[in-house]
Amino acid sequence: MTDISRLIQLQKYFRSGATRSVSFRKAQLRQLKSAILQHEEEIYEALAKDLKKSKEESWVTEIGLVIAELNTAIRHLHTWMQPEKVKTNLVNFPSKSRIYAEPLGVVLIIAPWNYPFQLLLNPLVGAIAAGNVVVLKPSEFAPATASVMEKIITEIFPEEYILYIQGEGAAVLQPMMQDFRFDHIFYTGSTTVGRHIYKMAADKLVPVTLELGGKSPCIIEADANLKVAARRIAIAKFSNAGQMCVAPDYVLIHESVKEEFLQQLKIVIEKFFTKDPLHSYNYGKIINEKQFNRIQQYVASGTVVHGGRYDKEKLYIEPTILTGVKISDPVMQEEIFGPVLPVIGFQDKEEALNIIQQNPNPLSLYIYASGSNTIHYWLQNIPAGGVCVNNSSWHITNHHLPFGGRGNSGIGQYHGRFSFDTFSHRKAVMKTPTWFDPAIKYPPFKGKLKLFKKIIK
Repeated sequence: MTDISRLIQLQKYFRSGATRSVSFRKAQLRQLKSAILQHEEEIYEALAKDLKKSKEESWVTEIGLVIAELNTAIRHLHTWMQPEKVKTNLVNFPSKSRIYAEPLGVVLIIAPWNYPFQLLLNPLVGAIAAGNVVVLKPSEFAPATASVMEKIITEIFPEEYILYIQGEGAAVLQPMMQDFRFDHIFYTGSTTVGRHIYKMAADKLVPVTLELGGKSPCIIEADANLKVAARRIAIAKFSNAGQMCVAPDYVLIHESVKEEFLQQLKIVIEKFFTKDPLHSYNYGKIINEKQFNRIQQYVASGTVVHGGRYDKEKLYIEPTILTGVKISDPVMQEEIFGPVLPVIGFQDKEEALNIIQQNPNPLSLYIYASGSNTIHYWLQNIPAGGVCVNNSSWHITNHHLPFGGRGNSGIGQYHGRFSFDTFSHRKAVMKTPTWFDPAIKYPPFKGKLKLFKKIIK
């Protein structure tokens, strides 16, 4: 059966109404949770093979986040599905108004390679909870994880409900998007590919969620707790060898504390990943040679004050700190997406703000400071997808917060209830009784203007 034929089968299955009930949706979510836990060891092995992730890192950043998302959806789905009562204005008295969460239909979820498990299955949780049928496209660059996920999905879901398609991205996606109209496309990945997805979706007026990247700045003020900042920045920046969309991309630090911070950062890097990160249990590898070559070029942009060692054969780049970089250098113009951290000093807020505005609307913003006025200044002056104050990256683990970008860093939000909303249409419904039908609503209208002005305002 061709992919298009299979997509039509998905559409037929959705139109049958099979996915509508709360009992059906909960059953699918529970099945998925059970299957993930049954294949837990295989997932660990796959993530270690693809990205050299430890079991602990794999649980915290991949499996555990999906299980938490499943638990949240299972626990709250009945409430999420209830029609939301809203007020009715005077002109429509005595009508009653509600908002119904309606499934979108056939949705396409496209995942990247850096968190191949979590970034495919977390959106899937929201799509199932909202009552959709789904096409899943994993990244071809994390093949071991893609194979385990295919095993999980095909064991528990019929392909007319959840269709799992592997292959090279453009070769798989372009024919599907040209020949079939999806009801929603959810893409996580690079801004470049995101633009291409957006253009193809626009041709058929398909709504999209784009979870992209960007240069997420980390600001350290003079009154920051430098020891804590060093620990929290290092773990966020060098987890998964820096291949994380919400990793601090570069540090802007008040010149008065720059040297002290650099010393603290060097200490914690060695503490976390030892003096030989290549053989550290806690340190990963670059996904492939193409990415290795791209990241390695950044190291020459400035002065290496820590790290800089690499092994191309093992796809290893040491956690590296750079100083002396220029704003015009590629390392400050492109998303680094690797274990290279430029640290730039500033004297005043305007100087730092001007640097950030070179790459506006970052996916994340990290502020390290003690003074409430200082924190408020940065919150007010830097538009960003999400923010951590005295922390880095951990906001994405809180399913009570929406996650998503703005501008070049993305469109739309998800996680927890926000995932359910992303994969639902909020249908407005107003019910009007027949016992009250005032003549003022009907022609002739002459002479009723003053009354209309009193009622409609």
